[in-house]
Amino acid sequence: MTLARLAALHGVATSYSPSPDRTVQASEAAVVAALAALDVDASTPEAVRDAVAARERALRERLLPPTVVLWTDTDTDAPPEGPARDGAKPTPPETPEALTSLPPGTRLTVETEDEGPLIDLGDFTGAAETPAPSTALPLGIHRLRATTPDGTTAEAHLVVAPHRAPAPPPRAYGFLVQLYSLLSRHSWGMGDLGDLAELASWSGRALGAGFVQVNPLHAAVPTPPGGAGDPSPYRPSSRRFPDPVHLRVEAVPEFAHLGGEARERAGECLERAAELRAAVLREGALIDRDAVWELKSAALELIRDVPLGPGRCAAYSDFLAEHGEALEDHATWYALAERYGPDWHAWPRPLQDPASPETARARNELMDRVDFHERLAWLTDEQLAAAQRAARDAGMPVGLIHDLAVGVHPDGADAWAQRRHFAAGMSTGAPPDAFNAHGQDWGLPPWRPDRLAESGYAPFRALLRATLRHAGAVRVDHVMGLFRLWWVPTGRTPVDGTYVRYDAEAMLAVLALEAHRAGALVIGEDLGTVEPGVREALRERGVLGTSVLWFERDWDGDGLPLPPERWRADCLATATTHDLPSTAARVTGAHVRLRHDLGLLTRPLAAERAEAAADVREWLALISRLGLLPGGAGREEDEVRAVHRFLLATPARMVGVWLPDTVGDRRPQNLPGTWDQYPNWRLPVADAAGRPVTLEDLVAAPRLHALLDVFEALRPHPPRTR
Repeated sequence: MTLARLAALHGVATSYSPSPDRTVQASEAAVVAALAALDVDASTPEAVRDAVAARERALRERLLPPTVVLWTDTDTDAPPEGPARDGAKPTPPETPEALTSLPPGTRLTVETEDEGPLIDLGDFTGAAETPAPSTALPLGIHRLRATTPDGTTAEAHLVVAPHRAPAPPPRAYGFLVQLYSLLSRHSWGMGDLGDLAELASWSGRALGAGFVQVNPLHAAVPTPPGGAGDPSPYRPSSRRFPDPVHLRVEAVPEFAHLGGEARERAGECLERAAELRAAVLREGALIDRDAVWELKSAALELIRDVPLGPGRCAAYSDFLAEHGEALEDHATWYALAERYGPDWHAWPRPLQDPASPETARARNELMDRVDFHERLAWLTDEQLAAAQRAARDAGMPVGLIHDLAVGVHPDGADAWAQRRHFAAGMSTGAPPDAFNAHGQDWGLPPWRPDRLAESGYAPFRALLRATLRHAGAVRVDHVMGLFRLWWVPTGRTPVDGTYVRYDAEAMLAVLALEAHRAGALVIGEDLGTVEPGVREALRERGVLGTSVLWFERDWDGDGLPLPPERWRADCLATATTHDLPSTAARVTGAHVRLRHDLGLLTRPLAAERAEAAADVREWLALISRLGLLPGGAGREEDEVRAVHRFLLATPARMVGVWLPDTVGDRRPQNLPGTWDQYPNWRLPVADAAGRPVTLEDLVAAPRLHALLDVFEALRPHPPRTR
């Protein structure tokens, strides 16, 4: 019982409920390990008693928690304008709970984030029914100081946040695409930011699309010499900076000024890039990210020798100044990784600390390489900005939706630079459930909730600001992680984990604040098992959910497909995602055969096929009754269009079209539960016969236009001539 008390005091769960009628106890070892990762000793009964006493005393004696949230009633439907967007805003009528226990007569003062004047909020009674301080505070992160009548003082971070994230446009549809999979005639063996800009510009202007959602474009862990890289975009080295592998090299301004031998060598890179592209598009080769990066990095080394013009030099200097220490740490990690390998745990011990004198000396010695990686971040940022401009210039009300991965690689740049904010010896994942009896271990270190709170959520704020920098919206992968995460001790199975809770109010406040500053929407990936109350809390703060057709059933009733009028409105509705079968595969049953061929089925093929076919029949029956399948079931293309007509019949504010669905692709981009059995994250968009389809092919594809005619009503203008 004492261990349970200690765990509760630190937000560590001792049990969880995979379903409303079932509770599973976490192992004592998992609880002890999670506490140890929070620097709490629970190894013996005596240590537990001492830790409980120390924690209760600390909570009893503190005046303020590390971070306090103050919600405003700001109208967030319209994005703010200009740098002075955080002017004085009215505060809400209710008092933050953290202030209700302050002694009567406590004086509160606030120092604004930009070192503005000290705001004296006056005396505070400490009563729960007392309204929050009436003095208007600007949106942002501030320093709150409380001084009691006896002279005791305490300080906390104060998050003043809008009540909700910005609202979506009246209604919009758009594409979902894994950028690497979309090759054009200019790609170097995988899709790039030039292709993204072209897709956004064309689909916005010609089709009236409102957005393009892409996979995470975060910086990847470099592949060691002779090794095999991890192509997953969901295990990045850094979420704070984009990956230069997505650069369109020829679009870098300095490329045009290459001369002499450098131009010849660049031409050789272009020839090799054409071979990589042809191998993927015409010879059935897989996308080889490592080979693409080898060529691009060689070309970028040449480009770097071209002097920057005065304006370009000033722009680069501004970028360095804006990103400061975070960018320097990021580039330093990559420079050190070139010398010592991409696992910082194996570096000389002094270099494992980014703040050590040895690391500072190494940074100076490697300044040339540090500058190279800083410049790559700048160039990639420029092309991301250009892609978002292309989307907005094309009339898209949202533009690019960037995907924020749930975590980072334990050996990568963020885990090194921000190591004190990560829980050592822990990995995030998911507990066993009806879909995965063994649970999941994602191999991503979790943030420590205590260190986040102590910093005023500085790492989370910086991450969101970077992600939203050139975006109309962000998709937060596994958004339930704002509330709690499943921690798995290193070396143990996911079954041996437990949940650790985060301050969801503070996380949501920071999310709403940064979204408001960027004028961007927030979409939460809330698929799978969701804790009661989470979806309601997200909706209250303006975070849209994610609804995938095949999962929308009346689970609390008869289990049948949910009719369109019963779908939630505040969501992005889709027919599939990157982790699921394409719609063509679903309606034909091709996904079952694929899993059978790979040995992934746990039941006979006939039983799996029958169940999958019954699922599709139930959905098509509902769709037919609604008059959305005029010709009746039986023809794959008609059924795919009917599924999208159904999505339009729901009240969903946003409807996403999986780009491979437009040409009948039957292969998933990622098949969960596989590693080398299936080419995850390495397939180009292809047609129903498996032939790769370029961006230029897509534009002219009759099947695409037939499907998108379904969305005619959402187009703000007549379609252009094809």
